[in-house]
Amino acid sequence: MCANRCTPFRLPYPLELFSVSGSLLASARSHFATLRARAHVPFSDRPRSVLLVLRDGRWIPGVRIESASYSLSISALGNAVTTAYSLRCFDAVAGILSSAPLSAADHAYLRALDGFSGAAPNSNGQAVTAYWRTSPPSQLGTVVDSARPVPASPEAGISAARNVATTAHVPESHFPVGAVLVHNNQIAIPGVNVEHPDWTRILCAERNALSTAYAYGYTHCTALYLSCPKAPNGSPCGACRQVLAERAPEATLYMDRHDAPMEQSTPAALLPAFFNSSDLISD
Repeated sequence: MCANRCTPFRLPYPLELFSVSGSLLASARSHFATLRARAHVPFSDRPRSVLLVLRDGRWIPGVRIESASYSLSISALGNAVTTAYSLRCFDAVAGILSSAPLSAADHAYLRALDGFSGAAPNSNGQAVTAYWRTSPPSQLGTVVDSARPVPASPEAGISAARNVATTAHVPESHFPVGAVLVHNNQIAIPGVNVEHPDWTRILCAERNALSTAYAYGYTHCTALYLSCPKAPNGSPCGACRQVLAERAPEATLYMDRHDAPMEQSTPAALLPAFFNSSDLISD
């Protein structure tokens, strides 16, 4: 975990565009080769990955996650940025490395954030595109660890989700949400809702946790703990229900009910007859 907690999207100067070379480029290419297999792109077959590089050289991965409901797909950049918030270290980001030039949508995502307005499209076809707001580290270090201990009980899982919710970035709604995803009953991954001036680019805590898990190679969601500190009856929104039903339909979902007993369900039960990919990718 990073030493400092996150601050809102406030950067002192725009990201600048650089060409990456040498050991940093070689390391990035190696990581992108690994991340390519973690992207979930059954509809476009266009895997994309991003590294958010911290000032000390450590990095946070992001990969593209597609949904059968196309508009709910999560970009690699959005995945990485929201992961940085849930891991409490967005304020330590020095720059961005992308496996391909950022899309127009990603540039719009960046420009809407304070301090990113100077980011310009790169159309030179480089294998790695880089944006830095400070001098880049001489080489990439280790990946920022996303794994947390598995809660010892459902009650401990709800407590962990409540704690995670304190790092949510919610300047639009002031409605924090925390989630803790359990992979294969072995590790736990945090997620928070991360808001954006363009409300269509907001990512909820549940999808944040799921996309973080995919970026780190943890794809078997067996349980998900959810807490809405301001809403004792809170439950996943329709978008989260759709994505969770696609990727983890039978995972056990525990919902915080504050002073009342927690509620238990599954994504498939919360969204019966959900839209899936069978017709989209059939021969």
